[in-house]
Amino acid sequence: MWDDRCEMPQITVEYSESLAVWFDRRGFALALHPAAADLIGSALPDFKTRFHAIGEAVIGSGEAGEAMVHVDLAILPGRDPEIKARLGDLALTVLCDHIKPGAGLNIQATVEVRDIASYHKRVLAP
Repeated sequence: MWDDRCEMPQITVEYSESLAVWFDRRGFALALHPAAADLIGSALPDFKTRFHAIGEAVIGSGEAGEAMVHVDLAILPGRDPEIKARLGDLALTVLCDHIKPGAGLNIQATVEVRDIASYHKRVLAP
């Protein structure tokens, strides 16, 4: 059976490879999904988060000891700007809560909430 519901969100997280042991990626996704679902009124099973370690990034003047985590949170259009702002704040708080102290790095954590321009989905049920 095919399910053609068009839902979202699509979440992509890029993080400095040096944070791999300090960043609880699974914990971040599992905490963000239900909180964001409640905020934006989306079904929990529709949340998808992908993680990409960045082997090389230049931050600022390129000094050692810098690291970054960026969350791109793409949602279907039509949500109020205040809800998007609250979603960004929520994601940033949850993100920072899942970076363990002691990395010895200056970590820049950022979140972008954006509308999905075009999105197609099909769920292939067993």
